[in-house]
Amino acid sequence: MPDDGRIKGLSRLATVSDQRSRVQVISQCAAICVRQKLDSPESLEILLITSRDSGRWVIPKGWAIPKKRPHKVAALEAWEEAGVRGRVKKNSAGYYTYAKVLKNGERFPIVVQVHLLQVTELIDEYPESGQRELRWFSPQDAAAAVDEPELKALLRNTCYESD
Repeated sequence: MPDDGRIKGLSRLATVSDQRSRVQVISQCAAICVRQKLDSPESLEILLITSRDSGRWVIPKGWAIPKKRPHKVAALEAWEEAGVRGRVKKNSAGYYTYAKVLKNGERFPIVVQVHLLQVTELIDEYPESGQRELRWFSPQDAAAAVDEPELKALLRNTCYESD
């Protein structure tokens, strides 16, 4: 099996999981926000945003909300963090893992459920406007810009087909 970075990502998460074995898995929901390129209708662009703390390129994501379906949480996060509205897929596009570092240095393993969101509207004023940079990337460039190996693979393989 070729190593596309997933094994390395999982092994890093395993070290955190060993430290936190008494804690249940913490989950988040995220959106890969896509649009058709204006000059080439068959190719997609992916919206990445910077994280507020480190300035790394990430996708909109947030904590799961009890009694709220994951795809709805993903759409809410896309709105709050990037001013995006659109059609979100109910079925997950996949998952990725990472180690969340808290302010006190403690690390928690996180599993992120990812949903595709076809952007229909990008609004200038939204809850976190001015706190993040937003930029459109090709799937390959988006994959190169993020740190998480499993997210890289999801971004490289992103396509959006209408339901």
